[in-house]
Amino acid sequence: MEKQRSFSIKPTRLWLFSFTISFSLIFFIFFSIWVLNLPLYSRQETHFQFNRTTTAASVSLGLRSPFKIQSLTGLHRNYSATQIKNSILVSTHFSRVENESQVSNFSTFEGILEKESQPQSVAYDINSEFFLTFFGNHSTKSETVSSKGLEIDSTNSSIPIWNQQQKNVSITLSKKEEVSSDVLQVVNKKECDITKGKWVFDESYPLYTNASCPYIDEGFSCENNGRLDKNYMKWRWQPQDCDIPRFNATQMLELIRGKRLVFAGDSINRNQWESMLCLLMGAIKDPRKVYETRGRRITKEKGNYCFKFVDYQCTVEYYVTHFLVHEGKARIGSKRVQTLRIDTMDKGSSRWRGADILVFNTAHWWNHHKTKAGYSRLYYRYCHDRKNYYQERNQVHPRLDVSTAFEKALTTWASWIDRHVNPSKTQVFFRSSAPSHFSGGQWNTGGHCREASQPIPETYRGEYPEKNIIVEQIIGKMKTPVTFLNITGLSDYRIDGHPSIYGRKPGSSSRVQDCSHWCLPGVPDTWNEILYMHLESNRRKSLPN
Repeated sequence: MEKQRSFSIKPTRLWLFSFTISFSLIFFIFFSIWVLNLPLYSRQETHFQFNRTTTAASVSLGLRSPFKIQSLTGLHRNYSATQIKNSILVSTHFSRVENESQVSNFSTFEGILEKESQPQSVAYDINSEFFLTFFGNHSTKSETVSSKGLEIDSTNSSIPIWNQQQKNVSITLSKKEEVSSDVLQVVNKKECDITKGKWVFDESYPLYTNASCPYIDEGFSCENNGRLDKNYMKWRWQPQDCDIPRFNATQMLELIRGKRLVFAGDSINRNQWESMLCLLMGAIKDPRKVYETRGRRITKEKGNYCFKFVDYQCTVEYYVTHFLVHEGKARIGSKRVQTLRIDTMDKGSSRWRGADILVFNTAHWWNHHKTKAGYSRLYYRYCHDRKNYYQERNQVHPRLDVSTAFEKALTTWASWIDRHVNPSKTQVFFRSSAPSHFSGGQWNTGGHCREASQPIPETYRGEYPEKNIIVEQIIGKMKTPVTFLNITGLSDYRIDGHPSIYGRKPGSSSRVQDCSHWCLPGVPDTWNEILYMHLESNRRKSLPN
């Protein structure tokens, strides 16, 4: 007879089994209570969606903070600094889609939202069409999220993304520090084009006044010359898909500490240079520690200036050069006439060498009214006949189209940059042409802009200047990186920003209106905010990972 098996359970196994069951029940009960006690907004799903011509994306994420996210196609200024006290870095691109040249490669920046407390650093490695930034109470870690088609799952959050151009999306997030608030920012890297936007009336502007800045010369000091309306000072450029960081004078001075910031160009560049001086003065406690090194007072007659900021051991300089190339003389027959040497750099170019930041421009004088035989530095002379004016080596061209001469001159400039500028030391910028707004004639034939008191409506679309296209093409062929500051379109709306009759003291006998230069404070301040944005972005890119 077979012996029956015993079904008795050993006490040790019984105790272990009971403990496991009890612990599981307790954990389940506490977890259920925790879920039920969560605030309502932490259990809700918040949906975001943004559209573009070739990309549509929707984002779904459970947020655990009431922080308000305004938009996924851009960062807006109406955030509250008290809502979040961490530094948020947003990388994005602004470039013309049709231009795949070197110019677009330098059209990048980081938008910086400055907070009241010391910012915490968050760094990300990005390899995708989209830049995803996560902030939250997560442990320090690095995680890779990849997707074929639609869904990305990370940290228990579903982020559906559909990219019509790039079906395979791979995103690597490397989080260096823990931050306190759960915020999601999704920005399409190709979405942010600062040339597309609108002017927004902002009472917090201007960033300085005529009274606070002693460096505005008479031609740009519209308020001192009797202009009564002040609205032209209070417009801020708002790109449609991102923000331009507000100019921070202290930070800008830190960026140029121990360096030379040089503006070289025509009087429109002097306009921007004076704006920069005024903006920087906002961070100076003792004005006596800012001075012109040769004791010069800013006027139209003197073309070169060097202002030293003692506390920061830096200089902000301006050198006049209307064409960037040399204005010389040549003998034609028995006469010696003035010519423009489009194959030779301006004789003052040696002063630009060694600068840490170079900001160039030329365009204002390259037109049918100002490129001519018999040109004078101190005043304009109108002449339709431009024969025997452009010179290359020993050849004086009997006739040469202005656009062709401009391209040759810019090629000369580009060659000089590639030969004499060390890109590891010097950052080079080229500002696009600034528009004029003459109605009823040109500057010397009764043109005016006196009636304008508001920007042109946003539906206005001016023609893109041929000179800008030429500059972009030449920059794209250069060995040295050059950032193209495209301010033409946004400035074209600002017909109200010119001095008009307020470019001189009341009682002046001159009837010529200035619809080319700009009142200060005014539009050139925005150009410098864009320049500041690029410099700050370049600084951050140079930091070690």
